[in-house]
Amino acid sequence: MPLLEGLVRLAGWAAPIIILAVIFLPQAIRILREYERGVIFRLGKLLGAKGPGLILLIPIVDRMVRMDLRVVTISVEKQEVMTRDNVPVTVDAVVYFRVVDPEAAVVKVENFLKATSLMSQTTLRSVLGQAPLDDLLSQRESINLKLQEIIDRQTEPWGVKVTAVEVKDVALPDTMKRAMAKQAEAERERRAKIVNAEGEFQAAEKMVQAAAMMSKEPIALQLRFLQTMREISSEHNTTTFLPVPIDLFTKLTTNSNDRSSRQKRRLCRLTLIVFARRMSGFDRTLNERRC
Repeated sequence: MPLLEGLVRLAGWAAPIIILAVIFLPQAIRILREYERGVIFRLGKLLGAKGPGLILLIPIVDRMVRMDLRVVTISVEKQEVMTRDNVPVTVDAVVYFRVVDPEAAVVKVENFLKATSLMSQTTLRSVLGQAPLDDLLSQRESINLKLQEIIDRQTEPWGVKVTAVEVKDVALPDTMKRAMAKQAEAERERRAKIVNAEGEFQAAEKMVQAAAMMSKEPIALQLRFLQTMREISSEHNTTTFLPVPIDLFTKLTTNSNDRSSRQKRRLCRLTLIVFARRMSGFDRTLNERRC
């Protein structure tokens, strides 16, 4: 009987202890992962950040706030922005950041996620409103870097580090798209004309060089003349080619002030015209016979 009474008394003492342990033990023990930190408050006063691993707290007295140190991604909603050259565009962005100071992220700002998101929206409108449309489309990296620097400087007191900001999409009005397409087409036409002019210039330079070489060697001009005759004769046509030496007419063109020489040149021109007409009539007769 005395043993039984002792067991009953022990159970009476152990039962409250077990109940208290079941209630308060989960509040006294915390296990934090590698990427988590716990900010401890004791009676409302900040003690500091602890973790990772096993954390022991005083029930009712201590309170812990979990903080995630991993990189957080937030999407900035689409913003209507007027660029510096008065072009309305719709842009959205993505912000990457992480908590580097858990104590400041808990104590100095109520909700660091919401605060960082709103700060990103206002900074996006402010920065893109100061940039022209051409820079917004072509210099995307510099604009992203500028956004990252400004947002990071403003969120640094909160213990938040902005690692990157990326402008995701830039939506232009349809009228602006058509105007840019016309501009690109005009630019291509300008480049094509420049290339064509450069080709003509280079061809003219080569022709000048060829003329200079032929003037030094007259036989080269004669060979070129014979090559031209060969090319004409290789084609199957009814063209009659009659070479006439220019030396025959040099005496008629030596003195331009002499009246008789002028008459001789006129006579020569008339003779050539008559000869050309006769040759053309001969070609027509030959064609009729072939038909």
